[in-house]
Amino acid sequence: MKIRAVLTLVSLVSILIPGLLFAEYNPVTGKEDLLIISTEQEISMGASIAKQIERVYKPVEDKYMQERVELIGNRLVQFCDRKELIYHFKALDVDDINAVSLPGGWVYVFKGLIEKSKNDDELAGVIAHEIGHIAARHSVKRFQTGMLANIAMILVATTQSGRTTAGTDLAINSLMTAYSRGDEFEADRRAVRYTKAAGYDPNAIISFMKTMKEVNKDKIRPYSYFRTHPYEGERVGVVTREIKGTGDFNSWINRPIDKEE
Repeated sequence: MKIRAVLTLVSLVSILIPGLLFAEYNPVTGKEDLLIISTEQEISMGASIAKQIERVYKPVEDKYMQERVELIGNRLVQFCDRKELIYHFKALDVDDINAVSLPGGWVYVFKGLIEKSKNDDELAGVIAHEIGHIAARHSVKRFQTGMLANIAMILVATTQSGRTTAGTDLAINSLMTAYSRGDEFEADRRAVRYTKAAGYDPNAIISFMKTMKEVNKDKIRPYSYFRTHPYEGERVGVVTREIKGTGDFNSWINRPIDKEE
């Protein structure tokens, strides 16, 4: 998070919505997050966005594919950091190679990504990464740093009225853009831990990253995995160190810079 954006947001919210700011423990970072969205509002927000997404992107009709995504996701969340949420896992009938997570526990995996995964271990790595974003509240914190536009979106998307279209459209666009480097690395580390604990091979996270790097080296499609999940070289290094507990030469070369730009 950029310091100026955070300070601006805090000042703005303090004026517009006094008394709404509160601190909540983040089980991923072990620190207190300054929030304007409660867990209940986060769930409501995610549900509203999910309805909009499923109007645009239909779930796949392949029953086996849906069950596969659900079984892997439900197995992983038994070991995630936020067990107070009810998680939802769906495969969407979209050929692009991507996955997206929503606040409050929704994970969508595009059909193109499922078909590109060589095995359940690779698919589990992707789903675990998205669960990591949810566990760390990355989407919620991104919305909060968007100042006026995202504040308006939050207020619309968390209401129970029917006027959710503007907010959810903004949310969908935001969810399809890249997370920060720090968020990606944090989600990758959680993916290693969740897959290990659930009995999947965390090395499959690296093999899938390498497959996608090869697929996307010539052409990046609108919602391709490495457009919305960048920093692949550094991410391989992060995952390697998390798996081994230390880094080899390649992971050292690909190590992330600790300070965000």
